[in-house]
Amino acid sequence: MDPRQIDFPEKDQPLREDVSTLGALVGEVIREQGGGGLFECVEAARHAAIGRRLGDAAADGTLEEQVGGLEAVAAGELARSFSTYFAVVNLAETVHRIRRRRHYQRQGSEQREGMEETVRRLRDGGLGLEEVAALFREVRIEPVFTAHPTEATRRLVLEKDQRIVRLLVDRLDPSLTPPEEARTLARIRAEVTAAWQTEESPTLKPTVEDEREHVLFHVTRVLYRVVPPFCEDLEAALAAVYGAPAEAVHLVSPFRFASWVGGDMDGNPNVSARTLRATLARHRALVLDLYREELAKLSRRLSQSLSRVAVDERVLARQREYAELFPEAFAAVRPRHREMPYRVLLELMVARLAATARDAAEAYSGPQELFDDLRGIARSLRNHRGDHAGLFAVRRALRRVETFGFHLATLDVRQDGLVHRAVVGRLLGDSSWEERPVAERVARLHQALAEAAAPHLAADDEQAAETLEVFRAIGESQQRYGDQAVGPYIISMAQDVDDVLSVLLLARWAGLGGEGPVPLDVAPLFETVPDLEAAPTVLERMVNDPVYGPHLADRGQRQVVMIGYSDSNKDGGMASSRWSLQKAQAAMSAVMAAAGVGLTLFHGSGGTISRGGGKTHRAVLAAPAGSVGGRLRVTEQGEVIHAKFGVRSIALRNLERSFGAVALATALPAEADPRAERWQRILSRVGERSRAAYRGLIYDHERFFEYFRQATPIDVIERLAIGSRPASRRSRQGIENLRAIPWVFAWTQSRHILPGWFGLGSGLEAAAEDFGRDELVALAGDLAFAGNLFDDAEMVLAKADLGIARRYATLAGEVGREIFPRIEEEFERTVRWVLDLRGGTRLLDRDPTLQRSIQLRNPYVDPMSLLQIDLLRRWRAADRPTGDLLEALVATVNGIAKGLRNTG
Repeated sequence: MDPRQIDFPEKDQPLREDVSTLGALVGEVIREQGGGGLFECVEAARHAAIGRRLGDAAADGTLEEQVGGLEAVAAGELARSFSTYFAVVNLAETVHRIRRRRHYQRQGSEQREGMEETVRRLRDGGLGLEEVAALFREVRIEPVFTAHPTEATRRLVLEKDQRIVRLLVDRLDPSLTPPEEARTLARIRAEVTAAWQTEESPTLKPTVEDEREHVLFHVTRVLYRVVPPFCEDLEAALAAVYGAPAEAVHLVSPFRFASWVGGDMDGNPNVSARTLRATLARHRALVLDLYREELAKLSRRLSQSLSRVAVDERVLARQREYAELFPEAFAAVRPRHREMPYRVLLELMVARLAATARDAAEAYSGPQELFDDLRGIARSLRNHRGDHAGLFAVRRALRRVETFGFHLATLDVRQDGLVHRAVVGRLLGDSSWEERPVAERVARLHQALAEAAAPHLAADDEQAAETLEVFRAIGESQQRYGDQAVGPYIISMAQDVDDVLSVLLLARWAGLGGEGPVPLDVAPLFETVPDLEAAPTVLERMVNDPVYGPHLADRGQRQVVMIGYSDSNKDGGMASSRWSLQKAQAAMSAVMAAAGVGLTLFHGSGGTISRGGGKTHRAVLAAPAGSVGGRLRVTEQGEVIHAKFGVRSIALRNLERSFGAVALATALPAEADPRAERWQRILSRVGERSRAAYRGLIYDHERFFEYFRQATPIDVIERLAIGSRPASRRSRQGIENLRAIPWVFAWTQSRHILPGWFGLGSGLEAAAEDFGRDELVALAGDLAFAGNLFDDAEMVLAKADLGIARRYATLAGEVGREIFPRIEEEFERTVRWVLDLRGGTRLLDRDPTLQRSIQLRNPYVDPMSLLQIDLLRRWRAADRPTGDLLEALVATVNGIAKGLRNTG
C-alpha cells in the first residue's frame, strides 16, 4: 500500500518519512531518465495495485490492462522502475534498524536479544563470571558462504548500496543544516541515478571466480571490520552485568568464517583442484593485504619515542632482529623515526608480511608468529602507560589475526557421494561395486585401507584422476596455508559408513597424510527425509567402525554432520522436513554423546523458509536440548548474504543475536516438559500427514511437473546468468533431480511459494482430529520448536498471493485448471488452521514490522507479477527467443526478487 495509508507506530515514523522521501526521489529519477510517459505508467500501475489491495475489483482489471501488451523494452523499463523503488526501501529499512539500535544505545537500555540481555540472562540463570567467560571461550560460530545466488547483483551495485546507506546514516545527525541535508539527498540521487544507468545483472553467466569475489566482498569489506567491535561489545556487556573490567576476563573471538566457493564440486564441473588452489591463494593474498594496510596505519599511530616512554626489551629485541632480516626495509625508515620503536617494528612487520605473500625464506611461518609480534607490542603498551595511547587499535588487530589467520575464510570441499562410489569402484577394479551391499563395500574398503595398495587408475579415466588431484590439492593447501584453510570434506547424499570410508581411501591413495592419519574432517550430508531418519544409525556405525573410529580419535573426537533443509523440504514439504530434522538432531546428539564424541551440526539452510531460512537465533533456541553444544555452523547464501552482512551495523547485530542464542541454548537449555512425549506424537502426526498431502500432489500427480514447468518462470530462471553450476543434478529431468534453489525460486516468483506451506494445513487438521484442537493450541504456544514453525509458516503465507498465483496457473491451461484448485484448497486450509491455533485474525499480527514491510512492497510487486505473466505468455508463444522479451522477463525476475527479498 501507499506508505501514507500504512499504520506506522511512533517509533517507526522516521522510517515512514524516509520511505516517502526516497520514493519521491526515485520518481524524479524515473521521470528524468525514462521520461514522463514511463513515470505516468509507473504511477498508474501503482495506484491500480493499491486499489486492488484495498478490494477494488475494477482496479484489479485495470492493473492487468495497464501492464499487458507493453512493448518488450517498455516492459523492462517498467520492471526496472519498480525494482529501483524496492532497492531504496530495502536500504531505508536497513538504516531504520541502525537508527533503532542507536536509540537503545543512547538511552542506555537493553535491546532485545542484545549482548547485555544475553549476559544478564546467563547471570540470572546462576552462572558466575568465570563460568560465563569459560562458556564464551568455547562458543564457535561459523557462517559458511555459498555460491547459490538468486540475485546476480554486480559488485559495483553493492558498493553503491553501501554508499547510499552511509549517506542515509549521515541524515540521522540532528545537527545537519538544510543546505547539508539537500547536498546529502543530492548525493543519494546521484547514486540512484548511476545505478539506474548501470546494468544491474551481468549478461554473462558468472564464473567460479566471479562468485568467489562476490563472497569475499562481504568478508573483507564488512566482517573483517566488525569482529573487533563485537568482542568489545561482549566485554562491555560483561562489565555492565558483572562489574568486571574487560582485562579481568580473557576472551577469544568466537567467530570463524568459511566458504564453499571454489570447493563445492557437487554437480558443478567448473570446480576442481585448480579452483581449490586458486581460491585459497586468493584468500591468503587478500588477508595479507588487509594486515599490511592495518599495520601500516598502526605504525603511523604508534609514534612513541624512547625519550618519552619506556618500551619492553622484547619489542626492542624484535626490532633489532627484523632490522637484520630486512636491511632494505630498515634502511628505508626515516632517520627521525628510528627512535620510535613501535613504528619501526611495525614497518618491518609489514616487510615480513610482504615476504610471506611471495613465499620468501623470511616469511612468517604462520599467523601465530604475527599474533605473537602484535601481542608483544600490546603488552609493552600496557606495561608503559599505553592503555590510551594505541593499545585499543593493537587489540583490534589481534582480534582479526585470531579470527582470519592467514586463510581469511576456511574453504570447504563437497562432492556427491555417488561420484566417490563410481570412482572407488573403478580404482578397485570392481565393475559391480555400486550394486554391492553396503556390508560388502565396507569390508573391501577396510581391506584396501589396510593394504595401502596403489589404485588401478586407467589412463583415460579423467574423473578418477581429477578426484585424486583434489585430495592432493587439499594436502598441499594444508601445508601452505595451515590446518584451518581447508574445512570438512562434505559428502552430498551420504547414506552409510561406506561413504566416509571411501573418502578416507581416496585421500590415502592421493598421499594425504603420508603414512600417518588422514588429516581431514569428513562430514556426511543427510538431505532427504529417509536419509535423516537413518542418520543416527549411520553415525552409530561410523563411531564403532574399526577404521573410522580411530580416525575420529585422531581428529580430536569431534564429528561434523551436515543436515540439509532444502532437499528434505523438496522431498516431503516444510512441516515434515522440519520435524524430521528436529528428530534427527536429537537422536544424533544422543548417539554421539553416548560415544563420547563431540558433534558439530552443520545446518545447510538457504534464504527461504522452505530451505531452512528465517531467524537463525530463534531456530537455535528451538533446537533439541543438548544438540547445540556451543557450536553453530550454518550456510549463508543468495541475497541473504547481502541482507545480513552487507552493512557493518546490521552484520554486527546478526552476529550478536546468533552468539546470544548459541550461548543461551548451550548453558540454559529448556527444561524438560511433562507434555513432551505427547507433543512428539502430535508433531509426528502433523509431519506424517503433511508429507502425504505434499507428495500426493507434487510427486504422485502425473501432470504436476508439467504444471510446474508452465505455471512458474522456471524456463526463464534456467536461462539466468546467476550461477556457475547447472539447475539440475546429474543432467536428468524431473523434480527429484532439480536443485532446490531454482525449485523454490520459481515458486516464489509465481507467488505460490508452495514449498513453504503446502501440506501443513492437512497435517494440522489430521492432528486436531486425533488429539483435539486444544492440544495443538498448547503446542503452538508453549513449545519453542512449534512456535518457530508457525512463525515461519505465517511469513510465507503472508508473502504468497493466491489471487496472482491463479493467473500464473492460466499459463498451464487445462492442467492448471485441474491442479490449481487443490493448491488453493490447501492454502485456505493452512491459513485457517494457523490463525485458529494462534488466535489471530490476520497473518503476521504478531510481527507488525514484517507485516508492514510486506504491505509497503505489495503495490510494486503485484504489477511486476502481472507483467511477468504477460511476457511469459508472449515469450513462450515465440519459442523462447533471446532478445528484448527475455531481457524484460529477467528484469521482472530481478524486481520480484528484490520485492519479496528472501527468494532462494
